[in-house]
Amino acid sequence: MLVTIYDIAKKANVSAMTVSRVINNSGSISQKTKEKVEAIINELGYIPNSSARSLISKKTKILSLMITDISNPFFTSVARGAEDKAMQMGYQLMLCNSDENVEKESKYIDMLISTGTDGVLIAPANDSSKKNIRKLTKFNIPFVLIDRHIKDLECDQVLSDNETTTRRLIEHLINQGHKKIAIINAPLDVATARERQQAYSDTLKLHGLEVNENLIHQSNFLQDNDVSEAVKKMMELPEVERPTAIFATSNFIGIDAVKFLKEHSKRVPEDVAVVCYDGVPNYTGSEPFITAAEQPSYNFGYLGMQMLIERIENTAPKMPRKIVLPAEIHVRKSSIHLLD
Repeated sequence: MLVTIYDIAKKANVSAMTVSRVINNSGSISQKTKEKVEAIINELGYIPNSSARSLISKKTKILSLMITDISNPFFTSVARGAEDKAMQMGYQLMLCNSDENVEKESKYIDMLISTGTDGVLIAPANDSSKKNIRKLTKFNIPFVLIDRHIKDLECDQVLSDNETTTRRLIEHLINQGHKKIAIINAPLDVATARERQQAYSDTLKLHGLEVNENLIHQSNFLQDNDVSEAVKKMMELPEVERPTAIFATSNFIGIDAVKFLKEHSKRVPEDVAVVCYDGVPNYTGSEPFITAAEQPSYNFGYLGMQMLIERIENTAPKMPRKIVLPAEIHVRKSSIHLLD
């Protein structure tokens, strides 16, 4: 049920005008009254609503896409697919970029609830995004998760086959003769990072190889990640432990790992092979270099948006649906040197 300023005024024993002044930070109000009203606003979960009529009785024909990093070509292509499907079905698309930040994500969701949206296609920042997404449920706004899932959140999802894809990348390195394979990953409160690391460990064990904690490092999925310290630490390990290959769980991690290795006179792949998850942007116009598992990113947006519109228009089945999309492995020069 939608909380109004009249509900807040009644509970705070003040006028609706006073509540309005607190919300808009206007007029002369005592600090005590202001704090009292603000406490009740937080308690009731009130979000200022500039288009209440649309939320209650009308459709805005506006859909929202919440992604974690617009600078990543994966999400750029996701946005393209989402927009194409939305426009095809007579909707417009609003884009939000959380930067993997739960607080920024929360502010965006409050804004979407306030201004009005018919539904949200969302790649959650991390596991803590559950509290943000549940706000949408409270206001009866349909949503679909893409790329990342959240435990105990029943909803439609379009996800990557992290287990199979990671296994194929690691087995490619093993087939090239590598036995000491490192992983540079994102924080484990992100579902994709957790699944990729688990598959990495499981594949090594399956092939009788050691899972060495010194070869497991965390960074993040953003473009400004700093993997130099992780690579530096691994290159300083005794030769018997030093990795001969690195599995980067994102394209940006992979690019930065190769850059650091080359800057420090390490040959790729002769000294250290590198593979990564997600397509590598070809900014320079030269031939792609890094072996990568390229996801059908456009389809994440297109299919996710189709599922969302079906939820909005009540044409979806009652039970939540899950689509798992396979990735295509492109073997390139960064990993094809056969070890002696």
